[in-house]
Amino acid sequence: MEGNIAELGQYLGAGLAAIGSGFAAIGVGNVAGNFLAGALRNPSAAASQTATLFIGIAFAEALGIFAFLVALLLMFAV
Repeated sequence: MEGNIAELGQYLGAGLAAIGSGFAAIGVGNVAGNFLAGALRNPSAAASQTATLFIGIAFAEALGIFAFLVALLLMFAV
């Protein structure tokens, strides 16, 4: 009985950590959408903001990868 509760905690924690990957996808969409909205308002400034776009996407995606790694560690760590 005791092992089953520990296993339940592992999978529950991994599932909660995996939700972070979904939030990272929302964050990437938010960054790209705001860039697109700004680029449509001022097309001449869009070229200078492309590097900032990629940095923002990279940070948001890194958080998603980190959440995925935490989920894997919770599932398979002994």
